[in-house]
Amino acid sequence: MRLSDERISHITHLLVKGLIKGKLIEPLQPEERLFREARRTVTTELHEEDEMDAVVRRKIRSLSRTVPEGSSEWSVLHRKYMDEEMRRRKKI
Repeated sequence: MRLSDERISHITHLLVKGLIKGKLIEPLQPEERLFREARRTVTTELHEEDEMDAVVRRKIRSLSRTVPEGSSEWSVLHRKYMDEEMRRRKKI
């Protein structure tokens, strides 16, 4: 995961407060519960993205030729394989 727990907590608090202030959601439950649920959702999504990234990196490393990380070819392959992995997991 690329974000610290503190940063995730801060982002989810901003998100929930913004949704409430903008009247995009009605807080039918205590705000603290909304914060926890938003935090859990964001954390789960970040973990899944990390797992998909690991799968994609292994796939690129397994190619018969070496593709240097950071190269334009590597970036194209990473995006292509990430899109495939997201479709496979029904994230798109």
